[in-house]
Amino acid sequence: MADDVTGVTRNPAIAELRARIRDHWDDFTPASRAVCRSLSEISPERLLYLSAAELGQASKTSNATVVRTLQSLGYAGLAELKDRVASPFQHPSRREERLRSRIESTGGDPKHVWDRVITEAIERIEFLNQHMAMDAYQEAVRLMLDAREIATYGFGANYVAAEHLTLKLRRFGRRSRCIQTAGFRLADDLLAIGADDVVIVIAPGRLVIDAEIVIDRARAVGAGIILLSEQLIAERLAADVTVAIHVPNTVTGITAEVLTTIVTTDALAQAVAAADTERTMESAHTLESLRQQLGF
Repeated sequence: MADDVTGVTRNPAIAELRARIRDHWDDFTPASRAVCRSLSEISPERLLYLSAAELGQASKTSNATVVRTLQSLGYAGLAELKDRVASPFQHPSRREERLRSRIESTGGDPKHVWDRVITEAIERIEFLNQHMAMDAYQEAVRLMLDAREIATYGFGANYVAAEHLTLKLRRFGRRSRCIQTAGFRLADDLLAIGADDVVIVIAPGRLVIDAEIVIDRARAVGAGIILLSEQLIAERLAADVTVAIHVPNTVTGITAEVLTTIVTTDALAQAVAAADTERTMESAHTLESLRQQLGF
């Protein structure tokens, strides 16, 4: 096998990829070897912004050959490989470099930008679906159904997902509130968490001190805790929460961080609604009556 395939790199995910290629090289067809050569020659920064179709063009093979080769190497698909490669780029010192790569990758052409966004959105949702632990999802739904109140918390862009979930749960007849404060005022909201409550913490990309304090407070009073986060955080806090659900973050920044979080919270809310149809319909009727009284 050629040296350019087995060369070293500072990115651990690329080093692992090349090791897997070396281990499987003798079993690969010429087409799969061509894909492996292309994968090994691409820099980590550029790999994050390539689609399976573009890798197929670069290796003179096809989209399907790229996917089959990656699966033979032990990856679910290109999205999983990108997720692993992106980990070192989450550090604050690499964000400017990541932004420049993101802008340059689109080439400034609106059609190219549109294709990039759609492709990454589909990849992330497929990756979410492939890696969703159904037992964790079902346990999260059970906790929400049994809760006296469901409190949601998200920081930064994920506040949108937390508020979105709270609104849907209220419309389905569930007592829910979104923790909107930070710093000094956050303590007042934490006082209201009780042992019969469930707290949903949304932190896909990173965990700030406020989010950790929310988790600590929920643990202290015996409340259930559902964590939606990327895999490393979910694994690190698995012992501190009741349920951890892996929600893949964007590896490029081309699509919104909250994309897969919104999909996951929609699935949680819909499962809660479906568990008690009568309660959901009664709440919907009441909501419609109130809107009519308000002139809507």
